[in-house]
Amino acid sequence: MDVHKDTIAVAVTATGDSGAATPYGTCPNTTAALEKLVKRLRQAGSGPMRFCYEAGPCGYGVHRTLTRLGEECMVVAPSMMPRKRGDRQKNDKRDAANLAVLHRGGLLTAVWVPDAAHEAMRDLIRARLAAVRAVRSARQQRGAFLLRHERVCPHGRKAWTKAHRRWLAEQRFAQPAQQIVLEESIEAVRLSEQRRDRVEGCLRAQIPTWSLCPLVRNLAALRGLDVIASAGLAAAMGDPARFASAPDLMAYLGLVPSEHSSGCKRRIGAVTKAGDSHARTLLVEAAHCYRFPPRITRHKLAAVDAVPEAVREIAWRAQTRLCQRYRQMMARGKLKQVVVTAIARELAGFVWATACTTSDPPHETAVDTSVPQAVCPGGSAGGSRAPRRQPLKRATRRARATYERPGQTGLAASAGKTMTE
Repeated sequence: MDVHKDTIAVAVTATGDSGAATPYGTCPNTTAALEKLVKRLRQAGSGPMRFCYEAGPCGYGVHRTLTRLGEECMVVAPSMMPRKRGDRQKNDKRDAANLAVLHRGGLLTAVWVPDAAHEAMRDLIRARLAAVRAVRSARQQRGAFLLRHERVCPHGRKAWTKAHRRWLAEQRFAQPAQQIVLEESIEAVRLSEQRRDRVEGCLRAQIPTWSLCPLVRNLAALRGLDVIASAGLAAAMGDPARFASAPDLMAYLGLVPSEHSSGCKRRIGAVTKAGDSHARTLLVEAAHCYRFPPRITRHKLAAVDAVPEAVREIAWRAQTRLCQRYRQMMARGKLKQVVVTAIARELAGFVWATACTTSDPPHETAVDTSVPQAVCPGGSAGGSRAPRRQPLKRATRRARATYERPGQTGLAASAGKTMTE
């Protein structure tokens, strides 16, 4: 099916056939028309039917309707479809026939279809992202207007602080029209900030009722991720079980290097930047936090205390590894952008490990209280709590000796092994 806002072009083919598919016609994109189409196809042939259409702006309504009718439906990833470079003719009938032939040969890649509740949370997260972008746009327009008229904030004052807002209120222009522009731009910033805070408050109120709330809470224990950023990552991941390994999640988020090799020449390029750009941005922003030494800050204690012991171990292991990796790569003279991207890629591996721990929590085992248990900062073992403040070198050395085995290197030793032990 080639689905559009008003119409759906349909083509059919049978298992075992060869050649092009047969055009079946066009029907309206309504629930009643889909039900009528399914009824007619059931009468025309025997055996199970399989439907497919490309993911697009029309959402998943067609998929949910066909699933409710008991039919199998695949939502196809458009970027993963095989295409003929020499084909210069495109219309709805040919697109539907091409989809039918590729689906018959098993050459299509399906996307994960969220349920209605998950899609609603996605929409709310996207609404907050749009509000954040509106704030940034309004502030940039106000700054560009003042710069055109040589009104620059005094040196040493940060933008949009109380001192900066007082300075804005003191600005006066000789022309009344320019004064109106300044006041309107300041009001636009204020309204956009109120909208951002209002949407963010609604998002925080909806997270506890979300099915992925445990995943959001556990991801918030990782350094650089708060509740809002964790919700954005959880919305982009969806069902963690669809990623068989950490590299699969890295590739899905577009954090793996591109490659164009041929023969004996191997060319590695920049990251692919595929998948959800918002989730990739969240990981890159969080990667900047690992330039500091590993520690659990005061504002992070509540998030760390709210997660299980296995998640605390993953979060602390992420800190000790990524902070060391950041310093090593910077010492070798790597560009900061390259270092941050590499840290974000490895952080995605720890996100995957946390998601696996959330979906498949480890079994509780009896603890011998007569033997001292190793603890990680912010966590507890044997019912006792570790000191919150301890020397940095001692804490790092203690965690490394406790959680890393000799002979293990790379992400498999730091993140993946937690899932198999």
